[in-house]
Amino acid sequence: MAAAHPAASAPAVPAAPPRLGEGRSYSARIGAEVAGSFLLFFGALGIGMFNPQGSFGVPFGFGFAVIAGMLAFGYISGGQFNPAITLGSALAGRTAWKSVLPYVLAQLVGMSLAAVVLWVIIGSHPAGAQSESVFASIANGYASGDELGFSMAGVFLAETIATGLLVAVYLGATSSRDRLRSAPYAVGLAFAVLTAVMLPISNAGLNPARSTAAVYFAGPSAVSELWLFWVAPLLGAVIAGLLYRSAEMVPKARNAADDGGAPVASAAAPVEGATAVRESGSRGDVPNTAVQDQPDAPVPADDQGAAEARDFFDRKPNRPRPESD
Repeated sequence: MAAAHPAASAPAVPAAPPRLGEGRSYSARIGAEVAGSFLLFFGALGIGMFNPQGSFGVPFGFGFAVIAGMLAFGYISGGQFNPAITLGSALAGRTAWKSVLPYVLAQLVGMSLAAVVLWVIIGSHPAGAQSESVFASIANGYASGDELGFSMAGVFLAETIATGLLVAVYLGATSSRDRLRSAPYAVGLAFAVLTAVMLPISNAGLNPARSTAAVYFAGPSAVSELWLFWVAPLLGAVIAGLLYRSAEMVPKARNAADDGGAPVASAAAPVEGATAVRESGSRGDVPNTAVQDQPDAPVPADDQGAAEARDFFDRKPNRPRPESD
């Protein structure tokens, strides 16, 4: 029998991008998104309802709510709490496409429940009959009619850019294990700053689920303008997700060229070590003796951060770093 060829001659296969929440049950991940979304709406917009005089209350409320939610639930679901972030993360290869719709529905449910709770609380007040005006004060809109009203085009552009920046910050902050501990603070600070900028323009949408939950009790005018606060944020998320994925592919292509044209694994089909080879060996495609002696393919240093990020969300022990020459 011929001796098996050493596996060292096999081309290195880069690790797949981290799949946020991978390894957790669907019920746990959906529950985490519901809870985090509830916290975000109840905490931040509750401040806007009950303390309308504070100009920085709502931005800081959003920022701190995002930080708390990501610290509490990020290791379960990725701590997205926003359909735009979920879409951008899927386009960047960081969230499985099969999880997009369940995540978005969970975010809508969490924020809708928070809106109902706030409506009940407001109704218990002697002035509760004015709940429609209270919800209208936190609903998103454009061209309000006063001298400070922004046009539909201006609001669309602002929401697209601001949400794209938010998605980019999230993707960058959660891209490697070295950044994960500070990710909630980076995303929360970005949310606070962008909310402060967007409040006088559109009442700070940035999140289609937040915009939807705010219109249930806000009157017909807010409902008629809701479409913009889905289309613009999702467009910004698409731009950010595709740009991030393109930027991530550049070093991988360069590494493949440096390795003599070694193939790069698709992000949608992660390959872990020699697992695929072992499976083919069990089917008789290759000799079992070669398969048993073949170690896992080395992970290039450039992709070590992505592997560590995946391990963080899966709660797996740290993988040893490959020794450099």
